[in-house]
Amino acid sequence: MAKGYWVSVYPAISDPERLTDYIELAGPAVQAGGGRLLSSSGRVVAHEAGIAERVVLIEFDSFEQAVAAYESETYQKALVALPDGFERDFRIVEGID
Repeated sequence: MAKGYWVSVYPAISDPERLTDYIELAGPAVQAGGGRLLSSSGRVVAHEAGIAERVVLIEFDSFEQAVAAYESETYQKALVALPDGFERDFRIVEGID
C-alpha cells in the first residue's frame, strides 16, 4: 500500500510567533492520525519556480490515512487556529507503492 504525505509550503510568514497555537493543536492531531513529522523548518534550496520558505513534510502509512487525519475533528480545530495573513500551499500526496 502506498504511503500518504502532507506537504505544506508557507510562501509568506509575517509573524512566526503567531503559529504557536496552530502548532500546539496540529502536532497531537497529526500524531493521533498516525502521522510522522519528517521535515519542518529545515534548510531549503529552491529551484525553478520554488520558494525557499518553510516546508513541512509529514508521512502516513497510507494515502487514506493522510486524508482521514486532515478531515479529523481534531485537525479541523487546529486549522481554526491558523492565523490570518499566512499563506500556505497544502497538499495531500500519494506515494509510490
